[in-house]
Amino acid sequence: MPGIDPSFPVVHFAERRLVNGLRVIVAPDHLAPVVAINVWYDVGSKHERPGRTGFAHLFEHLMFQGSRHVGKAEHLAIVEAAGGVVNGTTYFDRTNYFETLPSHRLELGLWLEADRMATLLDAVNQENLDNQRDVVKNEKRQSYDNRPYGSFYERLLGAVMPSDHPYHHIPIGSMADLDAASLEDVRAFFRTYYAPDNAVLAIAGDVDPDEAFAAAARMFEPIAPSPGIPPLGDLSLVPHIGREVREEIPDRVPLVRVHFGYRTPPFGTPAFDALEVATQIAAGGQGSRLHRRLVRELRIAQDVVLFMLPLVEGASVLAGWVTVRPESDAATVERAFRAEMDRLAGEPVTDDELARARALIESEELAALGRVEEVADRLAMYATLFDRPGMVNEQLDRYLAVDAPAIRRVMADVVRPDNVAVLTYVPAEGTAPEAAA
Repeated sequence: MPGIDPSFPVVHFAERRLVNGLRVIVAPDHLAPVVAINVWYDVGSKHERPGRTGFAHLFEHLMFQGSRHVGKAEHLAIVEAAGGVVNGTTYFDRTNYFETLPSHRLELGLWLEADRMATLLDAVNQENLDNQRDVVKNEKRQSYDNRPYGSFYERLLGAVMPSDHPYHHIPIGSMADLDAASLEDVRAFFRTYYAPDNAVLAIAGDVDPDEAFAAAARMFEPIAPSPGIPPLGDLSLVPHIGREVREEIPDRVPLVRVHFGYRTPPFGTPAFDALEVATQIAAGGQGSRLHRRLVRELRIAQDVVLFMLPLVEGASVLAGWVTVRPESDAATVERAFRAEMDRLAGEPVTDDELARARALIESEELAALGRVEEVADRLAMYATLFDRPGMVNEQLDRYLAVDAPAIRRVMADVVRPDNVAVLTYVPAEGTAPEAAA
């Protein structure tokens, strides 16, 4: 592990564990009179049972539908009335809920989070469940089913991950599973996973650590721990898909688009760090290899996107797409894309490319660590996923330590003919093609 560069800003934090198991992390930052509160629950779509998918995402909605002392939709209204913002997100590996408030309203934010952790089930009745099921179905229709290329996420994970692995299904889950879920199914899921001993509370901003710890203890310590959190079991994966997966998807899309997916080492490994740097070199802006070659020189692509999907159990995913210009075709674009990926696997990147990628990553990381809401999120993330909140001060240094041989090694291991999914979206019959820009 490289040492931390002394010129980088350091996030100073302290942590304590309450008697009920809640891990509390506090990072004071007095630059502005605001405080960020972020609660990470160690539950995501990977914890769902077959036939009962979509529960973690469903609770992202139910958590804003009231609790014993907060009325339906009042959580949002109370935070906004106090001058704050609030939201929640669901992912494969976790669910989180967060507020940013004026720092003198810290106890308000903590009380709101504690009340729904302790008493949400008081408000989860059949009416609320049915209502939020319909909201989730509408979200799936808008974001996945009826959006051009919207099904790629679900299809790509289905192609890259085995059918018996929980990453095979995406967090929004199956609508049939949600329809089949009873009120008791949903209540049991909450009682199991939404508990203090399965959560991390991170507080960052203009606070006194001792006062913040004391407030957290007052609000959360009366909450009982989970009656029992089932182990996930062995989710390890072989490192490669084992074949090339291909699918052509007629859809209501304006242009042909080719999506790619590769199985990679998981998030948190040095190989994943090297892939993050490689994606910057390959597709990080207009100076990147793929954009320069496919968009500017060959003029066969409208756009090129490449990114890492960070997952911690067994494997992660390198994913991306190329939108094909009307005068070109999918086969030509695929050949050009894969040729550039093969170059990254076969030839060392240049010093200039590496310096550019490092500069882009350093700028993004330092900007993120300058925001208290991002600091709270990262402290909770590293604590939840790796049991090491101190990684908040190490990750940038890890990225900057990636060198050309590391990129070449990992790309050679990942970008292989037996480790790629290629999903080609083509305009369905009757769909008018879009003119090139």
